[in-house]
Amino acid sequence: MSIESIEGFMEYLQQPVAKFRPQHVDELQTTDNQQNIIRQQLVDELEDHPIFQIPWGHHIQIFSKSKSIKEALFYVNKTIENGWSRAVLMNFMEAGLFEAQGQAQTNFSRVLPQPQSDLANQILKDPYNFDFFTLTENYKEKELEDALTANITRFLLELGQGFAYIGRQVPVKIGETERFIDLLFYHLELRCFVVVELKAGKFEAEHVGKLGMYVSAINHQRKKAADNPTIGMIICKTKDRVEVQYSLEMTTQPIGVSEYQLAKLLPDHFKGSLPSIEELEEELAKMEEPR
Repeated sequence: MSIESIEGFMEYLQQPVAKFRPQHVDELQTTDNQQNIIRQQLVDELEDHPIFQIPWGHHIQIFSKSKSIKEALFYVNKTIENGWSRAVLMNFMEAGLFEAQGQAQTNFSRVLPQPQSDLANQILKDPYNFDFFTLTENYKEKELEDALTANITRFLLELGQGFAYIGRQVPVKIGETERFIDLLFYHLELRCFVVVELKAGKFEAEHVGKLGMYVSAINHQRKKAADNPTIGMIICKTKDRVEVQYSLEMTTQPIGVSEYQLAKLLPDHFKGSLPSIEELEEELAKMEEPR
């Protein structure tokens, strides 16, 4: 093709463009302006959306590891509510908080008024993950209680937002007998006491009766007029769901039952060979003595 032919072809192409420009450029510019306005409005609205209150690194963790939009939004909301760092967020995701939250077996819907029953159901998990300490095989309930209270900050974190620790082996006088509650908490959102009983083994139906008595005692002896009804929690190693269901149907006290998991157990024969805290302190003191 000659140069003249090329120039002629280019001139031909320019003709429809020249004809098009006067008629349609203004319309295109108007459309672009409208799109820019809409885009800016969206940006302005999204800037205030809660999802943008957490850092980008959190978003990467959440949306790369969540199996559904519902799960991702659950962790977004929990991060915003509790001010989780990325490390804390990752711990909760690895522990499966989304699957565990609100899964405890309870009778709250039957014995508590709304909206307390819904909120109470939401705060309990099943199972609880106690992987922040190690116990030996055939451990006793006292050892479990000791380990939890020795790691009370991690324990409170595992329980969830709103739990305030009051004490362990809290005495209550029932008739002429003084009894002791394993763990006592106050929940700031529920505005009620929470009685926790720890069971190193399998759930038994009689656990409900004993805990119900403690719940009643706290209502009589500690609950104020402004407080909501006390609730009870049994945290046990294993449970039969049908047995738990039948047991909870027998009581009018609000009680929930959950399992717990441990990451590791040491063989019992290790127990005698492990140094005690006192022995470790003595050795450290010797190392610090001037030679």
